[in-house]
Amino acid sequence: MSSEILINITPNETRVALVENGVLQEVYIERERKRGLVGNVYKGKVSRVLPGMQAAFIDMGLERAAFLHASDIVTENGNGNGNEERNDTISELVHEGQDVCVQVIKDPLGTKGARLTTQISIPSRFLVFMPGTSHIGVSQKIEGEEERARLREHMENIITEEYAGGYILRTAAEGISEAELNADVKFLNRMWDSIRERMRSEPTKSVIHEDLPLAMRMMRDLVSPEIEKIRIDSRETFERAAKFARKFIPEVAERIEYYPGERPIFDLYSVEDEIHKALEKKAQLKSGGYLIIDQTEALTTIDVNTGAFVGHRNLEETIFKTNLEATQAIARQLRLRNLGGIIILDFIDMQDEEHKRQVLRALEKGLERDHAKCHISQVSALGLVEMTRKRTRESLEHVLCEACPTCGGRGSLRTAETVCYEIFREILREARQYDAQTFLVLAAQEVVDRLLDEESDSIAELEEFIGKPIKLQVESLYTQEQYDVVLM
Repeated sequence: MSSEILINITPNETRVALVENGVLQEVYIERERKRGLVGNVYKGKVSRVLPGMQAAFIDMGLERAAFLHASDIVTENGNGNGNEERNDTISELVHEGQDVCVQVIKDPLGTKGARLTTQISIPSRFLVFMPGTSHIGVSQKIEGEEERARLREHMENIITEEYAGGYILRTAAEGISEAELNADVKFLNRMWDSIRERMRSEPTKSVIHEDLPLAMRMMRDLVSPEIEKIRIDSRETFERAAKFARKFIPEVAERIEYYPGERPIFDLYSVEDEIHKALEKKAQLKSGGYLIIDQTEALTTIDVNTGAFVGHRNLEETIFKTNLEATQAIARQLRLRNLGGIIILDFIDMQDEEHKRQVLRALEKGLERDHAKCHISQVSALGLVEMTRKRTRESLEHVLCEACPTCGGRGSLRTAETVCYEIFREILREARQYDAQTFLVLAAQEVVDRLLDEESDSIAELEEFIGKPIKLQVESLYTQEQYDVVLM
């Protein structure tokens, strides 16, 4: 599979697209004013301890206080991060007013603050360094037992008292030499010494360490032997990326290209069009079927429909083929839209157990290339597949869109008829409470038109009932749901 990384730079925004076989798979967006916080290390202060939730809120100088759970606090003996059984309560671990060194593991999402840990981890090209532990781990994507054992042996040779700590070997470490690992270990320890020094000298509520900018971060995390080219449309960023690559990932340096073309770089593979499509609820399948993707705060639902696809043999075969095609489209849409949390997949009902098994296998295979951790359950009694996908940053929709000011994000409006009946009830309510001479109704054009047309008889009956005239006035700035009844 051939892959490319396209990096589009503008003064206020950096966008990175991962294209596989000419098809957009993932998009990363970072805006200068809203840079992601994941990986940043802060010197914070405990502002509140919540024993009932076994958590504390940490003030780091951000808009909202961040959340630190007891299971994410590392004690002196190296416990923490949920790896070992813990009996310490949050009140025993931290107290109000205490300074703590914390790292962001989840960006603020919606109304929630950032999620924190005291287990600092510093990534490099081949390793992730965790100063608070002594564990050596190997990425699950390195499958060969001999290679895993070789890498562990190299790390055991390298780690001395000077370089003590926990290390995880990343997927990129496969096949590299002991000398390259040794260089990475030295680099990570120098960075950790710098962080500890800043922890002592910097004031509370300050940033101790920031992760790399998006363009460099993607080169560190996404580049693999499958990536044929990294194209960058900014000369300045290209030079910085080339310098970064020569120092840390020399094998990648030759694949970095400056793109000077007049045609926007994201138009090369219709990336711009695909981003716009990813903001719609409907995703078309090549066969004529389609997905309906509904993202809410609680969970995301994906409904599979046959649409215009009628098949050539029988209904069960048509349903099976649509579901199989949908698995690949779902895997791509999850990555492209960066959907996380609980996800419910409503495949078209299948009677054949073998078909159900094959659809699940196809879905698992489609998700193998996903960088986020996914867990899939079996098909439920209702024919639904429940799954989770790890969420560390906002979805594409949350980054690029905001809730509709007219409907408040509901996606629907009360009809003009419904609003008319609400107005009638409001007039009756006020007529009983106040002694007004006239009632003036201020409403949107659609509502006033209905009151003058279909509901004109109702207005006349209401005027007779309350014994007072009712006047109507159009307010051009009102939405269909807004109205006021003014006493005159």
